[in-house]
Amino acid sequence: QVHVVESGGGLVQPGGSLRLSCAASGSILGINAMGWYRQAPGKERELVADITRGGVTNYGDSVKGRFTISRDNAMTRVFLQMNSLESEDTAVYYCNVKRYTMSAGLGIYWGQGTQVTVSS
Repeated sequence: QVHVVESGGGLVQPGGSLRLSCAASGSILGINAMGWYRQAPGKERELVADITRGGVTNYGDSVKGRFTISRDNAMTRVFLQMNSLESEDTAVYYCNVKRYTMSAGLGIYWGQGTQVTVSS
């Protein structure tokens, strides 16, 4: 089992910045990707960004050029630097961890989410 905890959400004005952090603990061997999803009220959960153990990144179209995902070398922490925030970025942000082992196959784990509100 992988325990996932997010931090860093909050209230920020349009044009401002926030940095989200996510930490994975527990059965961390085999983690091969971590990322961020978000869900706004009345909308489906969508990919914000993810990163593989090899450092390959992938971004949702709406955040390209504004958000940057990074990870630590141990692949237990992932960060999301969010710049030029817009009201449309308001959502609950969830950290996602993908882990693969020969014995258990693919496991997907989620954090509880952290609220990001962009408002003046």
